[in-house]
Amino acid sequence: MVEPIFDYQFRLILIGDSTVGKSSLLKYFTDGKFFEISDPTVGVDFFARLIEVSDGTRIKLQLWDTAGQERFRSITRTYYRNSVGALVVFDVCNKKSLEHVPMWIMEAKRHIEPHKAVFILVGTKIDMEDEREVRREDAAALAKFYNISYIETSSMRGVNVEEAFRTITQEVYNKNLGRS
Repeated sequence: MVEPIFDYQFRLILIGDSTVGKSSLLKYFTDGKFFEISDPTVGVDFFARLIEVSDGTRIKLQLWDTAGQERFRSITRTYYRNSVGALVVFDVCNKKSLEHVPMWIMEAKRHIEPHKAVFILVGTKIDMEDEREVRREDAAALAKFYNISYIETSSMRGVNVEEAFRTITQEVYNKNLGRS
């Protein structure tokens, strides 16, 4: 008998304002490299990757990259359904993108209900320290308010990209499969 390639499959969705770096984060995670030029996402892009959680269980991630622009919001809402996790992405160089996080979380919860998804707050573009508008402490306080994990990343340098996806995958696994 052939062993399955993966044990479970999770649908994760990336949400947040336009240009915060959702596509770059996903492309680095799935392809292992940064793309200098990135076309705006129209509607939703789909990616997949296998990942192993701490006990060796193999998880296939279905990764849905949503457009951040308002005009695509009605299209992307349908992709929230059946998601078990959401990476709420903001740009540390754009304070407004952090201010919009509560709206993104509320919208995701409304469209994912009655299921209870796992959320993680992801700050991007930490390689652009000179342009930073959001203090780490402020973002961490917002994450604490929502009782979710917070991680800062750089898709350009590959900093914490893998860790962001590993963290949310482990949390979804722990929550939904009774592990701790």
